[in-house]
Amino acid sequence: MGRWPEAADDRPKHTLPPMKTLCLDFGNTRLKYALFAGEGIVASETLPDDSDATLSEILERHAPDRAILSSVIRHNPGVENLLASACRFHRLSHETRVPFTVAVGRPETMGADRLALASAAVRFFPKRNNLVIGLGSAITYNFINPFHQFLGGGISPGMEMRFRSLHEHTALLPLVQKDWNFPLIGYDTRTNILSGVVLGMAGEIDGIVRAYEERYADLNVVLTGGDNGYFAGLLKSRIFADPDFLFKGLYALSEANDPS
Repeated sequence: MGRWPEAADDRPKHTLPPMKTLCLDFGNTRLKYALFAGEGIVASETLPDDSDATLSEILERHAPDRAILSSVIRHNPGVENLLASACRFHRLSHETRVPFTVAVGRPETMGADRLALASAAVRFFPKRNNLVIGLGSAITYNFINPFHQFLGGGISPGMEMRFRSLHEHTALLPLVQKDWNFPLIGYDTRTNILSGVVLGMAGEIDGIVRAYEERYADLNVVLTGGDNGYFAGLLKSRIFADPDFLFKGLYALSEANDPS
């Protein structure tokens, strides 16, 4: 004898809320964080400082389940204690489990920001030649091959460093603030410096991308960092611009190094 069909269960299904991951990036110019709920960013902010009070307020507001810190500065040591007491915490370092191998001579000297960028490249563009260009206090060129080996790259001065260098190493040139409204041919000292620095950086990036393209097939170029949106429009090279690429790498590393 057959069975009566089961009645449909219209009761609401209870699912766990997505895990909240706090990703902190302490760079030379800015301190920033992004909060992930699951795999999506739901909040981000630039921090005024790395004081205990600032971090405590963020932890109280967001109540993350886990946190990861990428720092290239001598930050307030209390930050790590606060994070560790509030959630599952990982400090990014050369001992972090990463999805690539490092072919450089001293992997412990590889910056935390570059670890995160290389991890994001492997996660989102696996088995390709990836050149990730980070625009920060310095410009970093980070190359990962299809075998997921980080081979190195290059480092050159970033935009603000170039402005400061012109001011500090000359007697009369002023300190210019970045501005994207300038002519090709500068008509005064300020616009001459803007044209030289900004277009000079764009030319440098295009030239380095071409050099990689001549050597490596199927090259995928990712441009990230605070100023990536402006340079994306100035470059002749085909690039993928993503201002959150470093945070996405931090999220991936947080998952891989979560002991739970």
